[in-house]
Amino acid sequence: MNLFSMLQERRDQGRPVRVALIGAGKFGSMFLSQVPTTPGLEVLGIAELDVERARKACATVGWDEDRIAATRFTEDAKALIADEAVDVVVEATGHPPAGIAHALAAIAAGKHIVMVNVEADCLAGPLLARKARAAGVVYSLAYGDQPAMVCEMVDWACSCGFEVVAAGKGTKYLPSYHSLTPDTVWDHFGLSAEEAAEAGMNSQMFNSFMDGTKSGIEMAAIANATGLAAPPDGLAFPPCGAEELPIILRPQAEGGILRRNGQVEVISSQNLDGSDVDRHLRWGVYVVFRAPNSYAASCFAQYGMVTDPSGEVTALYKPYHLIGLELNISILSAALRGEPTGAPVAFNADVVATAKRDLAPGEVLDGEGGYRVWGKIQPAEASLAAGALPLGLAKDLKLARAVKAGQALSWADVELDEQDPTYRFRRDMEAAFAPAKRAAE
Repeated sequence: MNLFSMLQERRDQGRPVRVALIGAGKFGSMFLSQVPTTPGLEVLGIAELDVERARKACATVGWDEDRIAATRFTEDAKALIADEAVDVVVEATGHPPAGIAHALAAIAAGKHIVMVNVEADCLAGPLLARKARAAGVVYSLAYGDQPAMVCEMVDWACSCGFEVVAAGKGTKYLPSYHSLTPDTVWDHFGLSAEEAAEAGMNSQMFNSFMDGTKSGIEMAAIANATGLAAPPDGLAFPPCGAEELPIILRPQAEGGILRRNGQVEVISSQNLDGSDVDRHLRWGVYVVFRAPNSYAASCFAQYGMVTDPSGEVTALYKPYHLIGLELNISILSAALRGEPTGAPVAFNADVVATAKRDLAPGEVLDGEGGYRVWGKIQPAEASLAAGALPLGLAKDLKLARAVKAGQALSWADVELDEQDPTYRFRRDMEAAFAPAKRAAE
């Protein structure tokens, strides 16, 4: 409750919180728009492969010429990270190999790292967070994005003494969306490909929101940061409105759809016939929780909470989230409190590359939101046991053998460069958090 007053003390002492931003896309731009109205917070520099794009982003969000002139723009992210004046590094590239490399550089330089790049977090976040803790710096998920906001709600529920039954977010979903490609995605946004291109919207990125991949990635990040379980058969995406949360999102034995108590799940804003769910949470996040005793359950009724028929299970939700406009919370929490807004503590969930159609030997995988694979969440133990190919590495790899539509890809299905640093770090993470290793600890 006192981040802003703490920041003002830093400002008054002439010690503003200084940030290095890597990646000036949509999320980064939204963060940049808030900087001029946050006294005590400064962006020391912005690393972007297209430096002119970064300058234009600053102008677009309302920065004046003096602020732009005082900011360092560079293509060299690691040189910016190494600047002694930087307090917090924000990694917002969305590229898993780059995210891992930048996080390791920040940790080595003694800088806090806010990982907007949830793709990198899903691929190897547990080991990155462990290395950050060992180095005495903060590794944090990005507030404003759904994973950190759900982590906050889970932390609230547990701190109040409630049992978390389920947690997650809403999205627009139908089963047919898993086969969507960048060529077909704009039909679901009410835009033509030409209109989207004119607005600077990346079709592959937006397709990852529709084909189920981003949902899997975000739920894996939440499971790994909260200790909640991944659903054993992937996300169910049940149609569910705000008032139905405690009824639908409870274990099957109690009449709900959950395979177990305490898991992540994504709810759909669409019924299977394509109609909108009443009071849907397409843009929202939620937590479902259980009263620990009959007295607490009676309080639910007394204060108007919507519950399941037993009166013991209820839910809270936020209908919206503001993405990069809220990122300051993570930055200030890391710099002023030394605390993350969510960080991996376990390897509970993984996201595996799953064929969108029949794939032939020799085809080259094109990654998240592309034409060939989508990302399906699995329990980490199941993913490791199957030798599944993580979604974060399913780009620019040639298929060594055919894969049927709907089948999860394995390491054996692709031609690998085992000297690739991202591949090796992922393998190190698997070894560090394998089930046998966890049992021994």
